[in-house]
Amino acid sequence: MRFRRLAVLASTAVTAAWLAFRRRPAPGRFTRRIFVARAGTRFYHLYLPKVYRGQSLPLVVMLHGCKQSPEDFAAGTRMNQAADELGFIVAYPGQAWRANVERCWNWFRERDQQRDAGEPAIIAGITRQVLARFNVDVRRVYIAGLSAGGSMAAIMATTYPELYAAVGIHSGLPYASARGAATAAAAMRYKRLGAAAPPPAIPTIVFHGDADTTVHPSNGQYATAGAEVHSETGEAGGRSYTRSRCRGASLLEHWLVHGAGHAWSGGDGNASFADPKGPDATGEMLRFFFLAQRPEERLA
Repeated sequence: MRFRRLAVLASTAVTAAWLAFRRRPAPGRFTRRIFVARAGTRFYHLYLPKVYRGQSLPLVVMLHGCKQSPEDFAAGTRMNQAADELGFIVAYPGQAWRANVERCWNWFRERDQQRDAGEPAIIAGITRQVLARFNVDVRRVYIAGLSAGGSMAAIMATTYPELYAAVGIHSGLPYASARGAATAAAAMRYKRLGAAAPPPAIPTIVFHGDADTTVHPSNGQYATAGAEVHSETGEAGGRSYTRSRCRGASLLEHWLVHGAGHAWSGGDGNASFADPKGPDATGEMLRFFFLAQRPEERLA
């Protein structure tokens, strides 16, 4: 009995130490910057990990959801802590309230679904500005987002496939899911009646909760006709999930988190729209990103 108690105490101590590490402030440099261009002006936050000394590192661009700020999104996803542990730079473009009073990225407007125009041009410009000012490995540039940010990440993957090596879409909608505010509301709330959307041309990882009442889970489903699909079930962080992986013209990985709502899976529950339960979306996206290859490299 004594040895069992000691084992339990040791396991508890290890768990507490890990949780403390995940929750502690990231020790790198987190600064606010500005991007100005013809398409528009936006502030963004940039995180340089503690290991950065000018060496070539990957870049992850993170697009927050509605009613969020870059700081809140960084806290909820713990992406800065991951950057310190794994060694990469993180950029967090921030939506301006003048562009959207809820600070949503305007993924539903036609002018913001096009290359070299609107918000896609701004986000691509921020990405290129970071590439120009820091020693980023241009082969390892990734983009991810939550909700409206996830929908905009899907747009970026479609309109700028040469800029990003892979994309992560959490609780978002596929490219061109709406043509205005009215169609956006319908697309978000109701099950898709038409055919599933084709996945982006770059490797794509999708997270969605099957209890999401803000964006219907059907929006996380992409067409996989002709692709070899492998599905498996599991449990992580107190929630079960179904993970499906397929290989075809583009590499696609889909996580359906059972019982999860409209929030970042496995995130910091003290932040907005972050669910402390469930598989660690941050860790799984980074694992997928760093293993992904550009389409031309996969064909080589």
